[in-house]
Amino acid sequence: MEYKQRTKPTELEILGILDARMELSEKDQQHYVNLKKGYEGELAFDELTRKLTCDCLVLNDLLLQVGSTTFQIDTLIIADMIYLFDVKNHEGDYYYDKDRIYTKTNYEISNPINQITRTESLLRQLLQPLGIPTQINSSVVFINSEFTLYHAPIDKPFILPTQVNRYIRKLNKVNSRITNNHKALADKLVSLHLTKSPFMQLPKYEYGELRKGVVCRGCGSRKMFIKWTNCICKNCEAIEGLEDVILRNIREFRLLFPNDKLTTHSIYNWCGEIASMKTISRILEINFKTVGARRWTYYK
Repeated sequence: MEYKQRTKPTELEILGILDARMELSEKDQQHYVNLKKGYEGELAFDELTRKLTCDCLVLNDLLLQVGSTTFQIDTLIIADMIYLFDVKNHEGDYYYDKDRIYTKTNYEISNPINQITRTESLLRQLLQPLGIPTQINSSVVFINSEFTLYHAPIDKPFILPTQVNRYIRKLNKVNSRITNNHKALADKLVSLHLTKSPFMQLPKYEYGELRKGVVCRGCGSRKMFIKWTNCICKNCEAIEGLEDVILRNIREFRLLFPNDKLTTHSIYNWCGEIASMKTISRILEINFKTVGARRWTYYK
């Protein structure tokens, strides 16, 4: 049972918006690509855990804190014990040598064993004051079918791409029964989840430097035009309701500029004047609370 769903990280959302509206530096572009790839890997693992038939609670994407230390859990499953998963979406050929992992061109990457060991330790520290004695089984899941790890040691908690489906089938055979105590633990972990990550790495940006206009949700093209109540992409011919497009762009504006007032004029400019002020004002009035009047009107 999926007890806590995964949501798209705010950092990834913002970087995606900025990527369409400015030229990211090579470093920021690579960071965006890595975040996106990691998120896609986590979603792929979610598809597998949703197929679990054993009695269990699945908690996705937990951001927790012990003292002043913040840590993230990709996937946590409560069953006969706690199963902790760190999901990696690496692609290509790698090899393992003396507790280190390298690409075939001898470029060293971080060994996820170090991360999962740290995460397990911090989770234990979090659970101890709650008086919850429980066993934790930690694993690193390499979810990408195009990943190969040569010389992978059998004594490390790696789940390789060819082993993932078998591992899920094995988990389905676990003899577990979810009790109120299990649900209380899940509820406690969800209540401790932090909604704002301290790890966000965003480039500096200003309103005036960003490209205005609406972007196709499908192909990312800026070649959009209005026909009746729809917005159509000239590039891929995708069709999206005009109100949905405006609301999507309002969300972008609020994510990027949370301290700026939401006004008809600000959204009219942000959307590149693709719709009339009257249309935008109507959409804002229907979906948000109106504050003030006449020229001082804004929305919350």
